[in-house]
Amino acid sequence: MTKYTNRKGYVDKLLAYKNKDLIKVISGLRRSGKSTLLEIYREHLLKQGVNRKQIVFLNFEDFELRKFLNDIDALYSHIIRQLDLSKPCYVFLDEVQNVNEFERLVDGLFVKPNVDVYITGSNALLLSGELATLLSGRYIEISILPFSFKEYLTARSIDTSNKYLKYEAFFFDYINETSLPKGVELREGGYDKIYEYLEAIYNTIIEKDITQRHQINDKRAFSNIVKFVASNIGNPLSPGNIAQTLKQDGQHTHNTTVERYLEYLVASFVFYRVNRFDLKGKKQLATQEKYYLVDAGLLNILAGKERTTDRGHILENVVYLELLRRGNKIWTGTSRNSEVDFVCKTKTGDIEYYQVAWQMTNETIVEREFGALEKINDNYPKFLLTTDGFTQDRSGVKHLNVFNWLLDTEKQ
Repeated sequence: MTKYTNRKGYVDKLLAYKNKDLIKVISGLRRSGKSTLLEIYREHLLKQGVNRKQIVFLNFEDFELRKFLNDIDALYSHIIRQLDLSKPCYVFLDEVQNVNEFERLVDGLFVKPNVDVYITGSNALLLSGELATLLSGRYIEISILPFSFKEYLTARSIDTSNKYLKYEAFFFDYINETSLPKGVELREGGYDKIYEYLEAIYNTIIEKDITQRHQINDKRAFSNIVKFVASNIGNPLSPGNIAQTLKQDGQHTHNTTVERYLEYLVASFVFYRVNRFDLKGKKQLATQEKYYLVDAGLLNILAGKERTTDRGHILENVVYLELLRRGNKIWTGTSRNSEVDFVCKTKTGDIEYYQVAWQMTNETIVEREFGALEKINDNYPKFLLTTDGFTQDRSGVKHLNVFNWLLDTEKQ
């Protein structure tokens, strides 16, 4: 088990659903910590007195399990044989999407009395189509993200109770290196090790999960689309304007192809798509979505060393992922004369608005950032998050230091 942070929030969620008549589906990017989470959870079960013989743990990326990938009847028998079904049993199926007809396997185990089923997958399509139909209303999805800034500092044994700690240097490490758990462990070996690790993960996702799976032949076009989106984090994009940009570069890729490639990237958790919300009409809009990257460190692989995305947009990316961790539904807000970075519906159904900027360095920035929130004519909470040490509220808008906000656990 990793010597680092124990992902307490995720473990607590799993414990809350233990022995409930629901399949626990843990989804997220490759290497974001899904297997480790299951291992930590398994340790909890053992400490609670569950016998080892009541637990089956299978990772379908393991070479020795390949004989079962196309034979679910043999796999089902293999699992059931190991369990004493007179007592509560726990079955963990890691990267289950590698198993042919895994939906039938999961359903077969789920209907067995005394079997609590946990599955993980690196593709959002896991819950689309047949599985969602088969398990309608019978599963709970727990989406796992790489380390938050707080988890990252814990993993590096930084004492966050020290109020004189300067967070900015750590934050630059966090966004320039990686937030992926294993990548943080590799810090001691130097940045080259992290870079190689990120490159290997990215190549696996692109090769195995996307280009092979969806039989993409034009790898150059696909690669250019990935790089373009990565370099435009937080900017409104559409398949049309991406296709137009590629065309100027001598590549003719149809809008529908661009749209399909974006779907694959979102399904593999490389990017997260955020729809626009019309602040005046109070409705979701269908065009010009924004995309955020699952780990800022991947920009080194995707956008190259020049990393054209500015630090304001990278900060926005980090805030987006944190809002997601805290259980919000998120849109980007737009009206005729202004934009708000994030419109959130919280877990309790309340609305909150967030504006993100690196620093209030001059009056123009102050007016623009506060003004975007002040123009919203309702009484919901409005927050401006920046790296400034000195913050000042204005017209009901709460100005917060973003590092303190990231470390604040009250809303988690």
